[in-house]
Amino acid sequence: QVQLVESGGGLVQPGRSLRLSCAASLNIFSIFTMGWYRQAPGNERELVATITGGGSANYADSVKGRVTISRDNAKTTVYLQMNSLKPEDTAVYYCHQERTPFWGQGTQVNVST
Repeated sequence: QVQLVESGGGLVQPGRSLRLSCAASLNIFSIFTMGWYRQAPGNERELVATITGGGSANYADSVKGRVTISRDNAKTTVYLQMNSLKPEDTAVYYCHQERTPFWGQGTQVNVST
């Protein structure tokens, strides 16, 4: 059983930044593509970004230029740096090990004045 534990969410004003972290209990972390997803109230869960084991990143159009996904394979951790946050970024953010059933419990991000 893989555990994915997100942290770093919170309340932030528009235009500010947050960095989310996802720590994985996975010995072979480096071979898996990892993803960040988000779900706002009343909406479907949607992809934010993914990163391969080698560091190739892919972003949703809605966050391109504002968000950077990265990973530290030695620490089995994946990060999501979010800048210039907007109210529409408000959601629960989830970490996911791609092509497996494993998800984190989510971390709430609220962007509001």
